[in-house]
Amino acid sequence: MDTSKNLNFFTAKKSIDKGRKHFHMMIKPIGAVCNLNCTYCYYLEKMNIYKDKTDMPNKFRMSDSILEEYTKVYIKSQPIENPRVVFAWQGGEATMLGIDFFRKAIKFQNKYSDGRRIENTLQTNGMLIDEEWGKFLSENNFLVGISIDGPKNIHNYYRKNIGGKGSYDRVMQSIYILNKYKVQFNTMSVVSNITAKDPVKVYRFLKSLGTTWLQFSPIQERRATDDNVDLKLVANDYEGEAKVTKESVRPKEWGNFLIKIFDEWVRNDVGKIFIKEFDAALEAWCGFMPSSCIHSKYCGDGLIIEHNGDVYSCDHHVYPQYKLGNILETDLLDMANSDKQKEFGHNKYETLSKKCLSCDYLTACYGECPKHRFNKTKEGEDQAYLCEGYYAFYEHIAPYMHVMRTLKKIGKAPAEIMDLIKLQEKEEQKKK
Repeated sequence: MDTSKNLNFFTAKKSIDKGRKHFHMMIKPIGAVCNLNCTYCYYLEKMNIYKDKTDMPNKFRMSDSILEEYTKVYIKSQPIENPRVVFAWQGGEATMLGIDFFRKAIKFQNKYSDGRRIENTLQTNGMLIDEEWGKFLSENNFLVGISIDGPKNIHNYYRKNIGGKGSYDRVMQSIYILNKYKVQFNTMSVVSNITAKDPVKVYRFLKSLGTTWLQFSPIQERRATDDNVDLKLVANDYEGEAKVTKESVRPKEWGNFLIKIFDEWVRNDVGKIFIKEFDAALEAWCGFMPSSCIHSKYCGDGLIIEHNGDVYSCDHHVYPQYKLGNILETDLLDMANSDKQKEFGHNKYETLSKKCLSCDYLTACYGECPKHRFNKTKEGEDQAYLCEGYYAFYEHIAPYMHVMRTLKKIGKAPAEIMDLIKLQEKEEQKKK
C-alpha cells in the first residue's frame, strides 16, 4: 500500500510536464514471511526465490548490518532539496520482527538523518498490534496502513490465519488500539470476487473505522498451469499457459465497484474521505500527472528492497528478471538510475497498445500497471486486464470531474459539487 501522507489532488503541486525528483522504496525486512495465509496473496510465494532459506522466519530477517547500510545510503540518495525522507515498511508482516527491530531502525535514522525530516509508514495485517505497539507507533509518529477488506463476513472469506480461522476480530482489536493511542492510520482493502459484490456496504463500513484515507487494491493475478515453475502467480511477460485466479475481481465487477462507491462519495464525502482512484482521476482531469504510479505516464521510481538487500524494480515485479542488484554490492543510486530501471519505467508508456493511445481516458489511466497487461486487443497487443472496468468507471465520472475541475478553476472547493448535486436532484424531484 502507498501510505504516503494524504497525497491527493487537494495538495498535489506536481505538473504534468515535471518528473519526480526522487525515488521511493518499500522495505521488506522479513521478506514474504507472514502470520496469515490469505488465499489471494501474491507475495507469499516470493519465498521460493530464496529456496535456500529454511528455518523461517529467522532466516528471512534483515540483519542489523543491512538495515544500517540501507538507512545510510537511502537517506544519502535523496536530493538535498527534499527535506522529507519516508521509510515504508512492508511485508509479509513486518511486525513479526518485533518492536526492538524498529527501535534499531529509528536509531539508525537519527544517526544518518543529516538534518532531514524522517517519517515512517508501516503496512500491517493487524494481527500483532497490542498496547506496546500502540505506544511505540504513537510516540514515533508512524503512519499505519492496516489491511481490512470489509465487514466480518467479507474480510474473513479470504483473510485467514495459518489454522484457517478468520482474522477479523483481531484486526478490529488493533484498530481500537490505534484509535486509542491516536495513531494516524489508513485502510488498504483488497478487492476480490467476493468484496466486489457489495461495494457500498464495504465503503460505509470502512468509513466507520475512523480513517479518512482508503485504498482499494484489485486482485488480478494469473496462475501458471505448469506445476514446475517456482512462482506460479506469473508476471505479464510469462510465455506459458496461465489462467486468471478464481479470487480475482472481474473487469465489469471492478468498474461497478468503483462506480457505486463513487456515487456515494461524490454526494457525501468529497474533501472528507480520500480514495486513491478518485484522487488520481481528479488530478488527471485538472491537468496534473496522477500521483499514483499505476496511472502515471511513466513509472520506475518506486523500488523495493528485500530482507537480504536485494533490490527490485517495484513491488509488483519481484521476479528474477527485474532484480537490479544488492546494496552490499552495488550503489543504490546507481541501481535507481540504471539503464535497466529507466527502460522499465519508460516501457509503461512506450509499450501501450494502439487502443490505449487512442482512448478518451488515456491521461487518466495510462494502461494501468504493466504487471496486469495480460489481455489482448483485437490486434494482438497487450492490454490491462481491468481495462473494461476502468473505462466504464471513467465514462461514468467524467461529468462530475468536469464540474469539480471548473469549481477549482474559479477558486472554489471541489467539495461544493455535493451541494450542486443535491440542488439538481431536488429540482428533478420537483419536476416529477
